[in-house]
Amino acid sequence: MPGNLSFADLQDAVASGEIDTVLTCAVDMQGRLMGKRFHAQHFVDRAWEETHCCNYLLATDLEMWTVPGYASTSWQAGYGDYVMKPDLATLRRIPWLEGTAMVLCDILDHHHHAEVPHSPRAMLKKQVARLEAMGFRAMMATELEFFLFEKSFEALRKDGYRGMEPVSGYNEDYHIFQTTKEEEVMRAIRNGLFGAGVPVENSKGEAEAGQEEINIRYADALDTADNHALVKNACKEIAWAKGRGLTFLAKWHHDRVGSSAHVHQSLWTPDDQPAFFDPGQPHGMSALMRNYTAGLIAHAAETTYFLAPYVNSYKRFQRGTFAPTRICWSVDNRTAGFRLCGEGSRAVRIECRIGGADLNPYLAMAALIAAGISGIEQGLMLEPPFAGDAYEGDVPHIPATLGAAADRLEGSAMLRAALGDVVVDHYVRAARWELEEYDRVVTDWEIARGFERA
Repeated sequence: MPGNLSFADLQDAVASGEIDTVLTCAVDMQGRLMGKRFHAQHFVDRAWEETHCCNYLLATDLEMWTVPGYASTSWQAGYGDYVMKPDLATLRRIPWLEGTAMVLCDILDHHHHAEVPHSPRAMLKKQVARLEAMGFRAMMATELEFFLFEKSFEALRKDGYRGMEPVSGYNEDYHIFQTTKEEEVMRAIRNGLFGAGVPVENSKGEAEAGQEEINIRYADALDTADNHALVKNACKEIAWAKGRGLTFLAKWHHDRVGSSAHVHQSLWTPDDQPAFFDPGQPHGMSALMRNYTAGLIAHAAETTYFLAPYVNSYKRFQRGTFAPTRICWSVDNRTAGFRLCGEGSRAVRIECRIGGADLNPYLAMAALIAAGISGIEQGLMLEPPFAGDAYEGDVPHIPATLGAAADRLEGSAMLRAALGDVVVDHYVRAARWELEEYDRVVTDWEIARGFERA
């Protein structure tokens, strides 16, 4: 489901004074919204065609540092411009910001106006186009988890992120009374997103104190990624307005469970038939679905970086926490890396449980689709489902560190063929830089452990 505001309706709303600001947003490597606030009149007069941004926006880390070592841009190359091309199909009202609309942009090369290949939206669009050429469309959904805290973002930062208290005092998984206490924030998030054209299904408490989950209805892959990026931004803005802080870190505390972003996926035909469903086959899984799922499993180690992009991401992979540690598939089993859902029905689909809440949805979905396509093209055979506790299973491990995942990404012939060498090398550099920065920093744990005793 794209935006909920046509360009003609925007022009009318601007003329009436109802809308005075248009956010033009591109998605960066981390999945964040970056862009400009236009006076709405200028946007409808001129900027709806294009605007510009510095090309460093696709070559920075979480701190917005100008990272050395990228082929696409550098101090030597002068950090030139990219074109931000508004996708008017994504125009939408933003109810929680007064008088404001938003549009998502594609990032184009300033000289020849081709899409920048390592831009997240372009990466996903390329894999969607590959599927369309095969006669299929990807339908996907993400389940996004986060932790909500008592204090505001500003207060948490001034406290050095120490002594942080979640908004609730106990596990609130499906807990109605506890989540009632949090409705000031969560109701505003649900209603705000719905008003922005995002098809919200529900929110719920998750399996830890202060942990929330927001679920959006499945949609075409690109719409799902757009919605996911908007949801994360909306949750932060609305929580900030309510005086609360929240985090999408995969693991904010070693004694707490992590936060995930499970990705559900299935393929459909142009006439809206479920290509993954065959009632005559075990579990209702068509031969196509078996090939696709076999591709996901065969290439899971290679795609892990796009599901877990930071050092912190790998601290979520702990046994007994509902975060998977092994590469296998199972039938409705939450201990496996991939779970079959909707068994025996038209809604049959595969859920990837590897990703954390810190993933970039465009990158994650692009990598998963590429792996699935590889399985289809090679006719890969799917092993029987794993039964039992996958934490104890004799099956391959998910890469345990960012370094291991970066190595598998760098050596992936499948991803190099699907995404391009330039794209893979770009994100390998992002992973290596994250590791370099982590290795440089002295942590609180090291000081507390060794200050006196070393």
